[in-house]
Amino acid sequence: MSAPRPGRAVRGSRSGRPLMAALDLLGRRWALRVLWELRDGPQPFRALRERSGGLSPSVLNARLAELRGAGLVDLGEAGYRLTPIGRALGRALEPLSGWAERWARED
Repeated sequence: MSAPRPGRAVRGSRSGRPLMAALDLLGRRWALRVLWELRDGPQPFRALRERSGGLSPSVLNARLAELRGAGLVDLGEAGYRLTPIGRALGRALEPLSGWAERWARED
């Protein structure tokens, strides 16, 4: 399966609207976890797998292929890393992370 991209039909939307493509990609199992683990810098495959606890190598390979296909992750000498647009996504998710922390304290 190819990575969701704006302008192409995605699960739940034939329009290819950018938000729908992003939600399709980020809603895939382990995709957000992989992106989150790359926020601190490049990670070789094995280290990324260990940081992502419980993730099988085949699923990690699939997510990395999709995230690379979407332009959010690339592979450099030090391992997998976020691209500039991937880092921008991380910054966009920071408010959601803060909200989740506040939500957790409400219990």
